[in-house]
Amino acid sequence: MAAEDNYVRRGLALFAGQGEAEAIVHGDRRITYAELRAGVFRVAGALLRHGVRPGAAIAVLAGNRPEAVYAQLALHLLGCRSVWVAPNAPPALCAEYLALAEVDGFVYDPSTHAAPGLALARHLPHLPVWCLGADGDGPDLTAPDGAWPLPETETSAGTEAEPQSLFQTGGTTGRPKLVHHRHDFFRNVLDAAIRQRDAGGPRLRQLAVAGFWHSSQQASGLITLFSGGLLVQHDAFDAGRFLQTVQRERITVATLPPPMLYQVLDHPDLPGTDTSSLAMLSCAGSAVAPSRLAEAMDRFGPVLLVAYGMSEATLIAAYPAASHDPAHPERLASCGQPVGTSRVEIRDDVGTPLPPGEVGEVWASARLMTSGYWGQPELTASTLVDGWLRTGDLGYLDDGGYLYLVDRAKDMIVTGLTSSNVYSRTVEDVLAAHPAVREAAVIGVPDERLGEAVHAVVRLRPGARAEADELRQWCTERLNDLWAPLSVEFVSRLPLTGLGKVDKKALRAVHAAGRGSARDRGAV
Repeated sequence: MAAEDNYVRRGLALFAGQGEAEAIVHGDRRITYAELRAGVFRVAGALLRHGVRPGAAIAVLAGNRPEAVYAQLALHLLGCRSVWVAPNAPPALCAEYLALAEVDGFVYDPSTHAAPGLALARHLPHLPVWCLGADGDGPDLTAPDGAWPLPETETSAGTEAEPQSLFQTGGTTGRPKLVHHRHDFFRNVLDAAIRQRDAGGPRLRQLAVAGFWHSSQQASGLITLFSGGLLVQHDAFDAGRFLQTVQRERITVATLPPPMLYQVLDHPDLPGTDTSSLAMLSCAGSAVAPSRLAEAMDRFGPVLLVAYGMSEATLIAAYPAASHDPAHPERLASCGQPVGTSRVEIRDDVGTPLPPGEVGEVWASARLMTSGYWGQPELTASTLVDGWLRTGDLGYLDDGGYLYLVDRAKDMIVTGLTSSNVYSRTVEDVLAAHPAVREAAVIGVPDERLGEAVHAVVRLRPGARAEADELRQWCTERLNDLWAPLSVEFVSRLPLTGLGKVDKKALRAVHAAGRGSARDRGAV
């Protein structure tokens, strides 16, 4: 591809037009668009000085800091393939992923990931290592050295190679995969930003709490920056800090996975916090309990957006609270309808579309969609079929085209003497509607009599009490005896993945180790 077609070059031209307007806020740092643009060229120049050339694959381990933005745009400016490392995976496993990704070098941020960065570097002794900051085990790519940055003309020389990225999936259903996004994906991100800017609405002021190593966070963050907005980055999530930042920075857009949304709703500072600046509060990453969604709608108003997407397809469907129809309260449990040019079908095991109301696998097509899985052609061929993505989610459509998810295909519980299917999402929603329950996760566990048994892991509201038999009876009355949890475990917290989703793989591991056998009391 020609250098002038590179989406980063077009984006940097947009940055130049913003001048001294603020682009990124991180802690006490307030970075202008001019400084952002200079930072990208500085890191790109440093990479060139260290021998990185177009077409190289460079692994990146970084947190939610401006330097992560510099690294991604610098690598893509040079026509490189960035390989984003999920920080919640063990170093030895990450080394396997990077071997599959065929990386030529490793970059990490010692201010956010010093220990895992060093550990991973030791697993990659044959690769050059660089850092995004001082005090790391390699040269600092961000250092204001007199030799850097290179002139812009030199930095852009020879960038005919296609900028690409690989992202590890969250890994909640098995070994993470390397999701491959090519230049078209990022060009579509840039085009979305330009449409946002040209629409003439208020300047986006986004609060980002999810890691920049995830494709959806990158897409939303880059849309904010390319459209001339303000990106506020938090290294880690804290509900109180989230509320303070919304009020202080007059945040208009933010995204929270359900467990984080619940923490915000339960935080004592919420009643006294001014959240009126919020124009859109997205809830994404996993299923949100309808009872808690209704609570959030009451508190924040018609700004809630339940979004459905994944690493492979950033945004598939959405349910805006502003369009909630009281005549259809059941739609609070839905993911809404396909967004924009996205399409959704429910299909059976052989790929035949199913009518409304029947449960099958969700097939989707979206503008921001993966090109496949790097180094796994068979998986790519079975997942991407004739322009459609097989999501691995189970769900159904109602007569109005609203999508309802009932489970991950691999999370579905097959239980009972007749091997009946139980969908964990349905049971979780019923449990979450109990007045004493703050949140719940449901998994299948081995059972000699039933094959699999329904097991619930429950976190109660502060000061609330409930017994396992009480919750089983609650589910039996609203579902049936087969779907009611055979065992209930009470915990002080639910384990989360790096994306803020409940980590069901960790819950299964705990149960398999014997700690999950207590039916009435336990801790995770």
